[in-house]
Amino acid sequence: MICSMTAYADQEVRSGHYILRWEIRSVNSRYLDLVIRLPENLRFLEPDIRNLLGKYCRRGKVECSLKLEPAEDAFFEFELNHPMAHAVIAALQEITPMLTTAAPVSPLDVARWPGVLKEPEGDRQALTRTALEGLEAAGEKLLQARRREGKKLAEFIVQRCELLATQVRQARLLLPEALQSLRTKLTQKIQEISIEPDTDRLEQELVYLAQKLDVTEELDRLHAHLTEFDRLLKSDHPIGRRLDFLCQEMNREANTLASKAASTALTQCSIEMKVLIEQIREQIQNIE
Repeated sequence: MICSMTAYADQEVRSGHYILRWEIRSVNSRYLDLVIRLPENLRFLEPDIRNLLGKYCRRGKVECSLKLEPAEDAFFEFELNHPMAHAVIAALQEITPMLTTAAPVSPLDVARWPGVLKEPEGDRQALTRTALEGLEAAGEKLLQARRREGKKLAEFIVQRCELLATQVRQARLLLPEALQSLRTKLTQKIQEISIEPDTDRLEQELVYLAQKLDVTEELDRLHAHLTEFDRLLKSDHPIGRRLDFLCQEMNREANTLASKAASTALTQCSIEMKVLIEQIREQIQNIE
């Protein structure tokens, strides 16, 4: 199923005394670009988060943030790291005599030192498990949002491809008439200047001109590209780059058709083709 690169998802979960709020935003990008923002005490989760996000997004700029807040009814119990606390106090006592004006050190100053107070290990393990479960739930929401948006993009592209196929068929019908019209105009020009033409030479020149202005190959390639478009749109793999390449190729064929157009009607067909191809390409920039 086609996925858009533009989506948003959030998820709120609770672990013990904490509320965890995940937010994931994704936008267009040439590659997979992960931007992760975590609370300081959960930085160690980043490798796991990157692995999980890779399951849901294979292309796009993805911004993932986690907010950790105490629940309203939270009741906290901390464990005192006695060796760390004693070491901090001893260091402060050693430093104090070196200062001419030293403010008294309060227990709160010691408690603020990193590592002196810590949460029970069981709470940290539960917090880690819940955080990753919440991320998976947010990732599933993001994937579904990307798929819904991708479905709309696919419908738009299919519609434009059908219109483009109609223009290709129209150009095939117009081609013989355009070449015949060109032949008639050349013959009339020769008659107007009252010159008796060399019939064999004239036929040779008309054949050469018809070959030069023949756009059958360009129309065949456009048809082939549209067939490939249809196949890719039914694929379950990331197809954005392939579709973009096909758009470039189709635009090249439409330009050639415009340069070879032997009639105003064919020129109009090529213009319509280029407009449709550009509309398709604009939407493809959002596809994973």
